[in-house]
Amino acid sequence: MHSGSARLPVFVGLLMGASLIGVCRGQGQEAPQNGGDFSQQLQPTKKLPTDVILVKGAWASASDSVTPVPEGGKVTGNVYDNPYFGLDYTLSPDWIRKYDGPPPSDSGYYVLAQIQPASTFKGPQRGSLLIAAEDLFFSPTRATSALELINFTRRNLQADYTVTRAPTQVRFAGHSFVRFDYVSPVAGLHWHVLATQIRCHLVQFVFTSRDTKLLESLIQDTNKMKLPDEAGLTAGMGGGAAPVCIRNYASDEHLVRKVDPILTDRRFNPVPVRIIIDTDGRVKHIHFLSAFPDQSKGITEALLQWRFKPYLRDGQPVEVETGIMFGRVPRPTPPPATATASTVKG
Repeated sequence: MHSGSARLPVFVGLLMGASLIGVCRGQGQEAPQNGGDFSQQLQPTKKLPTDVILVKGAWASASDSVTPVPEGGKVTGNVYDNPYFGLDYTLSPDWIRKYDGPPPSDSGYYVLAQIQPASTFKGPQRGSLLIAAEDLFFSPTRATSALELINFTRRNLQADYTVTRAPTQVRFAGHSFVRFDYVSPVAGLHWHVLATQIRCHLVQFVFTSRDTKLLESLIQDTNKMKLPDEAGLTAGMGGGAAPVCIRNYASDEHLVRKVDPILTDRRFNPVPVRIIIDTDGRVKHIHFLSAFPDQSKGITEALLQWRFKPYLRDGQPVEVETGIMFGRVPRPTPPPATATASTVKG
């Protein structure tokens, strides 16, 4: 079962790597000869398939394939395009998206793209770019803004890392971001983070390298990206071509009719769901960040029967996007401290 409720935002993406799990065997202990966990019969009788998921657990899904979802971005040529976030990012020359990220976590963390130099890259030092998002509706930090989430990251940075630039408000591509830099003195690696808010998500660009000049060059290239008008540290609430995103909108205050889902199997996983409510108060789109197929089916059947009061803006009904947590509610971390940041021009 896929689970990420204990995952801290940003850290998962920043410090991605492989871990090796070794099994130490005592010298005086003989291994079983005919089967068992430590059998000397090393060759399986049947070869397991590769590059497949043998048992699919909780996964992301949506009620239709037309409405954009956060994880639906792709690289075409040298441009990363994400219709959900209205993001258009031109990659640096000789940089490519080599690997697809994992599915969304049940705490709302997305690895949108992992970018790295191609084999043709001629620079003296290599680096990487991680584009990630954190759903502010489901973040275990209970942060309500990009700035709060980045400050949470700073406060929980491990002692092995040194902050080289405290969270600072900057502007790139005509929008406000918060920038946060830190370094691992032992590894000689530097992390430069740019983060903004779009549709009630923290969207962040994490640049990693030993070459600080390369990192500064990559950060300046973000001036070329295109973002929706509403992106920013004090905005990012949707609107325009996107629905208005409102936390906890699926409450009795706005509901006209509610039908509880019928779930046949008793499971104990969180099921975070984002829905879009149309101007008539009907649920028009359902996005499961992480759910088993039977959970998706039962919750979808129930949500399609829900009715809301139309949300009015300037006297006109508009679409609303909100989040609902079904199943086990993850234990939240302590609330973030009041967010502050100095302001400079990027």
